[in-house]
Amino acid sequence: MALDLPKTIGAFVLIVAIGTAAMVMMPVSMGTDTILMMVTPSMAVFGAIMLAIGVKHGEYRATR
Repeated sequence: MALDLPKTIGAFVLIVAIGTAAMVMMPVSMGTDTILMMVTPSMAVFGAIMLAIGVKHGEYRATR
């Protein structure tokens, strides 16, 4: 499967959305506002950093 930018962004958003929905539906002591204002942005930033590192590593591996 060849991943281009729209597919990568779609997969990224889907993963963050599934994680957010799971957190909201779980019986945890955090409120929905805490999840949406703190946890989801943290997941998005961490995911973006890991995606950038993964892309750069893939570029490195492809050139060697």
